[in-house]
Amino acid sequence: MLTAFARAFRTPDLRKKLLFTLAIMAVFRLGSLVPTPGVSYTQVQSCIKGASTSGVLSLVNLFSGGALLQLSIFALGIMPYITSSIIIQLLTVVIPRFETLKKEGQSGTAKLTQYTRYLTIGLAVLQSATLVTIARNPSQLFGPSCTSIMPDESLPTILIMVLTMTAGTGVIMWLGELVTDRGIGNGMSLLIFTSIAARFPTSLWALRTKGWDKFIIVILLGLVIIAAVVFVEQSQRRIPVQYAKRMIGRRMYGGTSTYIPLKVNMAGVIPVIFASSLLSLPSLIAQFQRGTGRPPGWVTWVDQNLTRGDHPIYMLAYVGLIVFFTFFYVSITFNPDEVADNMKKYGGFIPGIRAGRPTAEYLDYVLTRITVPGALYLGLISLIPLIAFVLVGADQNFPFGGTSILIIVGVGLETVKQIESQLQQRHYEGFLR
Repeated sequence: MLTAFARAFRTPDLRKKLLFTLAIMAVFRLGSLVPTPGVSYTQVQSCIKGASTSGVLSLVNLFSGGALLQLSIFALGIMPYITSSIIIQLLTVVIPRFETLKKEGQSGTAKLTQYTRYLTIGLAVLQSATLVTIARNPSQLFGPSCTSIMPDESLPTILIMVLTMTAGTGVIMWLGELVTDRGIGNGMSLLIFTSIAARFPTSLWALRTKGWDKFIIVILLGLVIIAAVVFVEQSQRRIPVQYAKRMIGRRMYGGTSTYIPLKVNMAGVIPVIFASSLLSLPSLIAQFQRGTGRPPGWVTWVDQNLTRGDHPIYMLAYVGLIVFFTFFYVSITFNPDEVADNMKKYGGFIPGIRAGRPTAEYLDYVLTRITVPGALYLGLISLIPLIAFVLVGADQNFPFGGTSILIIVGVGLETVKQIESQLQQRHYEGFLR
C-alpha cells in the first residue's frame, strides 16, 4: 500500500490532483479558525471549554469540524448543502418536473444542481441568522457560565455576521466543486471527511484523561469497529442479469451477463442525520415553553427522557427512527418497477424470473430482506457513542461510532477506489491489493 502511495505521487497528473486536493483541505481548515467579524475571539475561547451541544447543533458542529462553536466564517460548514441536497432528492419523488429533470441525464442533473445551490444559500441565510440570534444569548450554546461573546449587538454588525457566514457557506460549496472538477473527486464528501477527521485527535486526547487502560481498550475496540464497518459497507447482494441476443442489421448484440449490486447499507448516513434532526425537535420546541412560568407536563417529560442520550427511551426512539428512515430513503432512491421496466426494454432478465412485474416483485423482496440488517446495523453503529457515554464516561462525540465513523469509512473507501482506478489505468497496482 505504501508503494502504491509512492507511485501515485510519482505520476505527474495524479500528483497534481492530490496536492490540489490537500491544498483545498488546508484552506477549508484555515477558514474554520477565522472568527466572524463582531465576535470576541477571546471570550469565545473561554466559553468553549464548558460548552456542550446536542441534537442539531451537535450535528452541525460535527460537520463543520468544530467551527460552529468557534463562530468562524465557516461556522455553518457543509450542513446547508447537505440539507438542500436531501430536500431536492426528496422533491424528485413529489414534483414531476424534478423527476423529469432527473431522467434527462447530464443537462437535467446540472439544473437540479443549480436548484441545490440556490436552496443552499437560502438555508445558509436562515441558519446564520438563527446562529447569530443564539450568539446574542450565548448561554444556549455554551452553557450558563457564558454571558456575552458579542461586544457590539447593533443591526449593522448582525447583518455583517449573517452575510459573512452565508458567504462562507458559498465558498465551501465552491471549494467542494473545485475538488470534484480538478481534484480527485467527491469534493463535498472530502470536506466533510476533513471536518470530522480534524476532531479525532481532540476526541482521543479527551479519552486519555479517563485513564490509559480505558484509552487502550477504546483504541482496540475502535479498530474492531472500523473493520466491521468496512466489511458491511463493502457487502452487497449481486443479482445476476442475462441479456438476450438480438440481431440488429447484420450484427448480433446482447448475450452478455452482468449483475445488479444491492448494498446492505444503501441509505448511507442519511437515516442517522434524519433521526438526529427529528429527535432534537421536541427539546428545541420545549425551550420556548420554559420561560413561560410553570412549564407544561410534556415539557418536563421531554426534559427527562429525550434530552439525555443515555436514557433508554431516547435510545429506543433513536433506533426506531433510524430503521424507519432507512426503509423510507431506500424506497425513494431505488425503484424496483423502474429497474424491471428498463431491463425488459433492453432485453434483460433475471435467470428463473419472468420479465416485467415478477422481476419487480423479486427485486422488492430481495431489497426488503437486505435492508433489515442494514437498518439494524445503522442503529447499532449510531448507539456506540451513547453506550460509550455510559460505560466510559466519554463525550457523546465519541470518535469510533455514529455519524463520524460511517462518513470517514465511506468517504475513505470511495476515495481510495478512485485513486486506485487511476493507478490501474497506468498499469500500477492499486491500494486494495
